[in-house]
Amino acid sequence: MKIPKRLIADFRKEQVFLLTTHISPDGDAIGSCLALDEALRLLGKTVVVYDRDPVPEYYRFMPGYRTFRSAPGDILSKNPLVVLLDCNSPERAALEGHAFRKIIVIDHHETESDFGDVRWVERNAAATGLMIFHLIKALGVPITKTIATNLYAAIAVDTGTFRYSNTGTDVLLAAASLVEAGAKPGTISEYLYERWKKSRFDLLTLSLETLEIKDGVSIVHVTKKMHKKTGTTESDTENFANVPRIIDTVKISVLIREVDNGRWKVSMRSKGMVNVATIASAFGGGGHRNAAGFRMKADLAAVKKAILKSARTVISKS
Repeated sequence: MKIPKRLIADFRKEQVFLLTTHISPDGDAIGSCLALDEALRLLGKTVVVYDRDPVPEYYRFMPGYRTFRSAPGDILSKNPLVVLLDCNSPERAALEGHAFRKIIVIDHHETESDFGDVRWVERNAAATGLMIFHLIKALGVPITKTIATNLYAAIAVDTGTFRYSNTGTDVLLAAASLVEAGAKPGTISEYLYERWKKSRFDLLTLSLETLEIKDGVSIVHVTKKMHKKTGTTESDTENFANVPRIIDTVKISVLIREVDNGRWKVSMRSKGMVNVATIASAFGGGGHRNAAGFRMKADLAAVKKAILKSARTVISKS
């Protein structure tokens, strides 16, 4: 993995950093931020880690999760080097309206913008956490047990714990190195997949009751009424889009979640060469070939109709 020399130089030269990632952070975003934060602190840097949204409860096993702040705070007065991790636009990181001296983007999404002064975008990287693993090694920082745990979790989340097609030799070699450094695969997997609250399971049950399958596309939805009934939040729907993908005839699995009246967030997962990023891009969203999403303002029936129309085209080309 080739890291831009200018990026390495900036990380070595700069002393004050603001690390941030996308709103509604997932495990890859959280683990990447926490690992890089610790590495920079070991180099004697001043670091603030920011995300507008709180770390979801099921990721709070990750060492240092309390490091995240819900606002940038006083660090802005120190003209920090801003690093966007696992996203590539200020809107996705809730940073619109701010002006910064210099911005570095580290991301692996297939859909990208031209935002950032220094950009390191590896579309074929399985996870941003894998990129941060190589960056930390390039900076000469030792991989501590806590760094290893956060990076292993980050990579595990974006590879479906090494089940997805993005799991290559580089992923497995990095994972082995992280286990040697102290990451515990069994413990991490338990926290990721076997520590659900009953309320979250109840929400999944309600969503699966809405399951529709047509032309290789499965669709489930979650409404605000379902959240209220189960006492859950939007973060509890993470991975719901993956569940119907286990059905052998399903090529694209879709979760449609109500954001507010008339607005929906669409999360899509696919198998093999079926590229859902192209669907997301058509509706102003983005993501990867097998995992992407977008938002739409319309009634639920119209959202479903639009998804099915685009999905048929993408499936026919795969």
